[in-house]
Amino acid sequence: MNIHRMMTAVIGAVMTMTLAASADPDVQQAQDLCARLSERLQRHIVFKKIEPCRGADVFTLENNAQGQVVVAGNNANSMAVGLNRYLNRYCHTTVSWYADVPVALPATLPLLPAGERVAARVPQRFFLNYCTYGYTMAFWQWHDWERFIDWMALNGVNMPLAITGQEAVWLRVWTALGMTDDEVRAYFTGPAYLPWHRMANIDGWCGPLPEQWLDGQVKLQQRIVQRERALNMRPVLPAFAGHVPARLRELFPDADIQSLSAWAGFDDRYRTCFLNSEDPLYGRIQRMFLEEQTRLFGTDHIYGVDPFNEVDPPSFDPDYLHDVSRHIYESLTAVDPQAEWLQMAWFLYYQHEYTPERTRAMLTGVPRGKMTMLDYFCEYKEMWRDHEAFYGQPFVWCYLGNFGGNTNVQGRVKEAGLRIEQALKQCGDAMVGIGSTLEGLDVQQFPYEYVLEKAWALPKTDEQVVDELADRHAGIEGAVAARRAWDILYHGVLDITPSNFASPLVCSYPVQGKESRGVKYDATLLLDAWDWMLAQDSVTTDAMTIDVVWVGRQLLGDLFIKEKQAFDRAIDAADTTAMRARSDRMLDLLADLDRLNACHRHATLATWLQQARRLSDNWRLSDYYEMNARRIITTWGGNLNDYACRNWSGLVGEYYTHLWRDYIDTAMQAVASRRPMDNDQRRRRAADYGEQWAVSNLMPATEPGADVLTLARQLRAKWFKPSSAGNLE
Repeated sequence: MNIHRMMTAVIGAVMTMTLAASADPDVQQAQDLCARLSERLQRHIVFKKIEPCRGADVFTLENNAQGQVVVAGNNANSMAVGLNRYLNRYCHTTVSWYADVPVALPATLPLLPAGERVAARVPQRFFLNYCTYGYTMAFWQWHDWERFIDWMALNGVNMPLAITGQEAVWLRVWTALGMTDDEVRAYFTGPAYLPWHRMANIDGWCGPLPEQWLDGQVKLQQRIVQRERALNMRPVLPAFAGHVPARLRELFPDADIQSLSAWAGFDDRYRTCFLNSEDPLYGRIQRMFLEEQTRLFGTDHIYGVDPFNEVDPPSFDPDYLHDVSRHIYESLTAVDPQAEWLQMAWFLYYQHEYTPERTRAMLTGVPRGKMTMLDYFCEYKEMWRDHEAFYGQPFVWCYLGNFGGNTNVQGRVKEAGLRIEQALKQCGDAMVGIGSTLEGLDVQQFPYEYVLEKAWALPKTDEQVVDELADRHAGIEGAVAARRAWDILYHGVLDITPSNFASPLVCSYPVQGKESRGVKYDATLLLDAWDWMLAQDSVTTDAMTIDVVWVGRQLLGDLFIKEKQAFDRAIDAADTTAMRARSDRMLDLLADLDRLNACHRHATLATWLQQARRLSDNWRLSDYYEMNARRIITTWGGNLNDYACRNWSGLVGEYYTHLWRDYIDTAMQAVASRRPMDNDQRRRRAADYGEQWAVSNLMPATEPGADVLTLARQLRAKWFKPSSAGNLE
């Protein structure tokens, strides 16, 4: 009886503690996140609120007497980071940022060998890029966002870019100023192109924007910011940066509205207009926009404002730039006295006209501490070094990682880690954050997780980084083959700076003598890494499936370059026998690339197109969304053809194979007739085909992906010599 009373008392005490803890909203949010990942995990984890560590975010991990793991943090975001640390290090689990990938857990959830206490090194952890909203997120719905927001919390992001739904706000502003609904919707671009409309690069391309889109995005953004705030994130909302419809010139003939420079080869009809920030209309528009946006989405008082991204300002005079910044900031604080300005430093990298004198003038137009700079591409070029740490304005060190969502093997990971450590030592309080400004998610998460982990005081050697990563991708501790593979990738391959148009050759318009658009590394090292991956007994995790596909398709693409070079030499030699042999191998390689990509659904064209079509039950709207989805990853627009190409199943097998067949056939005909290749005619055919393909609305055939390890081993034996050097030298 005494034992029964004792057990009842203990259970009652535990329940009381749990209920008390659950009363805290941060604890409740952490519990809810954990439950979304796994109900079994939820039963094993207890969350607890603790005080910050000397003002910094902090988490702790320990076991309790009931055989559970206690994750404590000063807020829900810190608790999420602690939970992710437990999953990564002790459960050997990677949580995917894709909603359809379940969280794989070991059969027995482990306890900890020792407790941990880890504090944040910087207060701000930024994520996303305007471009990501076009290249990856254009057709996302709530279930996609819900997992992604959880992923951001698990990786400590507390300052995400949150620009969904703003077109509905602008519709209300522009119609209130005299434009019709149809005029405004025609001013907007299509859904996939909205990032470049929002950055004042183009107007109207692939529009008009449907009413259904506008309404649906408002509801989506309301859910996004609500969840982000619940997880202690501070969403960065947009503000008016001066971009206005050309129609306002007619409605307000006295307003100082000027055309900005043309962008990326687009016709003048798509050029954008800028309202001088000194004009009285500027402050009026800012107030209208911010008040309506706050009514719909609330505010955290931090706004993304990028007035001249990849377009020239009306003047580079330092006094003009200083005044533009000052007036923009004053227009913000006139509406929101607590307003802070978040500014991309990309313009400093992209536009060399911004000399230190001009940059200083522009940045000091805003009070110190009220503008935070995102140093956008630090793994390649740290602009804070060229501009005196931004002249007193705080900055966030950012890793870009990819352009256009290109799917090739790239990422200057190890160098990024070294640069972060140097910046933390050299910049002091000026460096207030670490983040990533990736243009597309791709399928490989590691580089971005690595950079975000640097925001926390988890001192790791390179060996520990590799071992923990390999173990969680393999799903077991001490995964020898995976560790060897990732050791090669980390030290010998992922030291590559991404570059514009860094797509694999297979995903580009064929040109004679054009050998490669890809990044540079020792391909034999990549083959060694793949061999270690294929030496595993099995592939049991989504992360390792991605690894095998990611590395394998790059190797097949590298081999394609060799075959294409040999084909071009045969053209020059007028050797039709060699041309046939090489072209057969080229087309066979493209077919095998398609098969390998099909092993992961996020490496398929069908998944991307299905996302677009599912936005509407109206077939006409579904066709419109699909056209946007097809165009942006192929013909794009202007002079950006293939900028956002993807090495995907369906896209390689259908779209790019058609272009390569035409190249091969044209070359064969030219050699047979002893005439030069008619490249002008071929370009016209390619342009016509691209237009037809963009509106074809024919879903690519998708065969279920084969067992990735079996297929990869078959392709390894088929295409590469047995030796580790293979035939890539």
